[in-house]
Amino acid sequence: MTTAEARNDTPIAAKLAAIRSGLRPGQYDMADWTGGELAVSAVPGAGKSTGMAAGVASAIARFGLWGTQRLAVVTFTRSAAASLKSKIRGYLQAHNLPVSGFFVSTLHSLALNIATQHPELSGIDLERLNLVQLDRDRRSLLACIERWALNHPNLYQQLLVGTGFDGEETERLRRRSILMSELLPNMIQTVVHEAKSSGLTPSELRDLGRVMQHDRHDDGQTMNYPVLEIAAGLYEQYEIMLRDRGAIDYDDTILAALRVLENPDARRRWQTQIFGVFEDEAQDSSPLQTQLLEQLALDPEPLDRLEPDTRRRCNLVRVGDPNQAINATFTPADPIFFRQFCQRCDRVGQLATIDRAGRSTPVILDAANFILDWINDRWQTDQTGGDVPFRRQYIYPVAADDPQPNANPAPIDTGLELHRPTTIEETADRLVSRIQTILAEEPTTSIAILVRTHDRGKFIVDRLARSVDPTKICDVAQGARHSGIPAEMLQVFRFLDRPHSPDNLKAVLRLLTARQLCPKQDLDRLAIRPERFIYPTTFDPPLDDATQQAARFCRSLLRARLDLPQSHLIGFIAFALRYDAAELATAEKLADRILRPTGQGASLHDTIEALGAIVETERFEPIEIDNHESQYMQPGTVTVLTMHKAKGLDWDVVFVPFLHADSIPGSLYVPKPNVFLGPVGLPEVAKAQIRRSLHRQMLADISPCDRPPTPMTLNDDWQLAEQVKRAEEYRLLYVAMTRAKRLLWLSAAHQAPFSWSKPDAIQPQDASPAFLALCEHFPQFARYS
Repeated sequence: MTTAEARNDTPIAAKLAAIRSGLRPGQYDMADWTGGELAVSAVPGAGKSTGMAAGVASAIARFGLWGTQRLAVVTFTRSAAASLKSKIRGYLQAHNLPVSGFFVSTLHSLALNIATQHPELSGIDLERLNLVQLDRDRRSLLACIERWALNHPNLYQQLLVGTGFDGEETERLRRRSILMSELLPNMIQTVVHEAKSSGLTPSELRDLGRVMQHDRHDDGQTMNYPVLEIAAGLYEQYEIMLRDRGAIDYDDTILAALRVLENPDARRRWQTQIFGVFEDEAQDSSPLQTQLLEQLALDPEPLDRLEPDTRRRCNLVRVGDPNQAINATFTPADPIFFRQFCQRCDRVGQLATIDRAGRSTPVILDAANFILDWINDRWQTDQTGGDVPFRRQYIYPVAADDPQPNANPAPIDTGLELHRPTTIEETADRLVSRIQTILAEEPTTSIAILVRTHDRGKFIVDRLARSVDPTKICDVAQGARHSGIPAEMLQVFRFLDRPHSPDNLKAVLRLLTARQLCPKQDLDRLAIRPERFIYPTTFDPPLDDATQQAARFCRSLLRARLDLPQSHLIGFIAFALRYDAAELATAEKLADRILRPTGQGASLHDTIEALGAIVETERFEPIEIDNHESQYMQPGTVTVLTMHKAKGLDWDVVFVPFLHADSIPGSLYVPKPNVFLGPVGLPEVAKAQIRRSLHRQMLADISPCDRPPTPMTLNDDWQLAEQVKRAEEYRLLYVAMTRAKRLLWLSAAHQAPFSWSKPDAIQPQDASPAFLALCEHFPQFARYS
């Protein structure tokens, strides 16, 4: 359809009215958008993607975007991009409008597109550069750390000494193992993501560290490490490694796109092509990502064309929910920036709140609103600053005439159940029995079991499979485990190649522990002297049972390397690691992939190189048994997945077991082997210091203040990191609760394991305070032992 046909078929005003008629309050604001900045804060289940799709279709019709200008619609994931694109196309087709005038992309894909179209400005040419992921190549990270330690011996020695050191050689080796294989790799990953997403170079990070060190208050209780100076040096070595390898990472794509937009001609070209930007999941954006979208959304012409220096309109619609910000502890996302955007728009009447949601039965909404208030009311702020975890934004049922079919559905039984069983086994029994009853009465009910971690999910799946048809169970974590098979094989092959390396030995021991093939123990102690551990002599101290079990496993792997043909090693390792049928099939596919180009005569070195290339730069698709790659919300299916993975999804019935205080809200802790460094975690402190600097800068831009910053200690920064984690864990519980449509089932057993790698070793465990508050406020729904 041409532009003229679109305009003459039916009046545009009638088309806009028809789109608007299918929406609810709050969604109207997106459909009525006439340009400029608009913040949309939407509660769970409010239909924000529907509102966005209607808003995009309305803007295309209103502004006649059928020529060279288009709307950029930016989402968080590829699956969300595909879903939103389909909804926008549906609106345009339903109202007889041309299916054009927009594109949908993830933010990193958009940034990479901008950067690669201007290689002379961005410095990125994918014909000569590889795109790598920071967390996939531990060997390169180790090389960066070793170079940093050589260049900064005093800083390295300060970490090695920690809070005190008597010079004993075995302890020195143990500490070196911890620094090289755990703490400093975590520091690089944390700091590189955070610093790049904040627009900080290594030298700028070092300068920031010097300022903070000057302002640092020594409380006499924690070591006064120059944390950001250490972080900047590691970051610098990481950048040198990327340059030497001709590589870039995903954070570089954002920086490269911004470099392009610094050029006036290139900036004008992109701003001319993009009429405006609609951003989804805005609460998960980092400062640099926000800066990129704001640049693209600016009108290339000033508002007053007779006065070129006047400000230009920013056509930016940001949609999100600060109460569903659940990525801040492991990504550079920071919900404070979307909150600030909402406040800025609110001051000029450009904040829309979608607080009517038709997903859940009213009692579930009541429970979610109660948790929001209860947590905010009890939140304690201290001198480190910090905001309450939730925006006071309640969820209300939709109106009786709302267009959503079956909105706020009738509950299953009471709609809310709060269980307090004695043990986790009793938890599983109650949960399985309830599922059987529900499916017997309504076989098409969609059900989810949401857990905090994969090991809890595995415990539930094992119990569930005893009573429920396995074809009706969707274990989402299984696909993630299968995708990790190349990395597991790489760890084992590196050990086979260099078993005398403490780092290689520790990596394979960590794998064996994770797969529950040997007991959990101090791996640094075992890896200090590999020869003594694997082949002890009669002169060495006797090994305990757990150590002997791990050593026997390692010796069996080394014997297989000598006895088996190279082409059979992957198959043997797969059986030794006790892979299930789907994992064995995936391992067989992996072996075929590696052997195909090299033939049966592939050397150990060839296999390691091939595995390294797969792990570092590719996605290896696992083989699924019985079409296990299911749609997570199929009727009659029980889906088991983590709370994080559940965001954006919903089910008729949601079970959330194991709500204990050690995970919701949990707390930061320093692992026992790391206590020689003091009572704080240095990667978390580094991240907190960078964020505190950004927050201070943001507040200064809003309200300038000449007062010098309050001196801080490392413990203050640790407490700030603790606040961020606790707030996010509470928001994660809120997300889990608001996935349920007709029944929400929550539980916390009186006894649970300290470590879920040993689920039989139970002990008394406190319930989450939020769960106890629900039991007290809704006693009619409580089910005790």
